Amino acid sequence: MFDLSLPIQPTSPPLGFPPCFATRLADPSLPFALTRSCRNPAAAMSGQAGPTILNRFATLAEAMQAAITHADELAQNSAPQLLAILDRDERLVLAGSVRKGAVAWCHPVTNAAEARAIVTEASQLRAQASRAKDWREPNLAERLRHCADVLEARLVDPLWRSFAIRALQIAA
Repeated sequence: MFDLSLPIQPTSPPLGFPPCFATRLADPSLPFALTRSCRNPAAAMSGQAGPTILNRFATLAEAMQAAITHADELAQNSAPQLLAILDRDERLVLAGSVRKGAVAWCHPVTNAAEARAIVTEASQLRAQASRAKDWREPNLAERLRHCADVLEARLVDPLWRSFAIRALQIAA
């Protein structure tokens, strides 16, 4: 999911980390990492793109709260970002689309059939985005790629699916 660049609007990304990330050093022994996708198109094309770790947390609740704090710190007109929470083995635990002041958590798929349908739909959206780019419709292409990224954010690792679903129920 994160080896493709997140479509961004022609705005510069915010510099530095919000205060919630600057106050603690990332302890590699903590199990949950809050990440954002790599925005470097060259790295994405070469297959070298990896998520940027914003910080690590002891609990999923702490990581979710840090994502919300990160959303609060974004500029009003900033492009949407996709944040993900990964475990120690870099398995997707939970992801969400972030805009100023809000995180829209992506509800995990519940079974393999739903996951296959998501992969198929995301692939179709990326093909449409490619055609839109060829037709010189960059804004449409960006929106389609973002929709595909959000769909793929539902592909939570099977180990974490029921846990993530429960965490979202508690958070609601």
